[in-house]
Amino acid sequence: VQLQASGGGWVQAGGSLRLSCTASGLVYHMGWFRQAPGKEREVVAVITSSGGSTYYPDSVKGRFTIPRDSAKNTVYLQMNSLKPEDTAVYSCAATTVRRLGAPLVDALYDCWGQGTQVTVSS
Repeated sequence: VQLQASGGGWVQAGGSLRLSCTASGLVYHMGWFRQAPGKEREVVAVITSSGGSTYYPDSVKGRFTIPRDSAKNTVYLQMNSLKPEDTAVYSCAATTVRRLGAPLVDALYDCWGQGTQVTVSS
């Protein structure tokens, strides 16, 4: 299974961007992670295979959403009210094995898309 990510770019603070990630085969839980220079990769949003449950850390809660279109095998990351501290390389991830609940740890995702840069200027 391969994940094809798109979107990203440059935006001023307060603006919005949408990332998308399409899987070429069967995947279960999906998520978005980000890594800023000099920092560890962190979870941004995850969604279960059914789409019935999501998780957001406090840093993005209320600003980011992770809608999922199962018919298109695609997950999105809608980012609103962007802040300079959101600047990072964003990567989508998926599990190709069933798990109870969407993992919050990147090590439990076994399929990754290419990273895409998001830059938010002040």
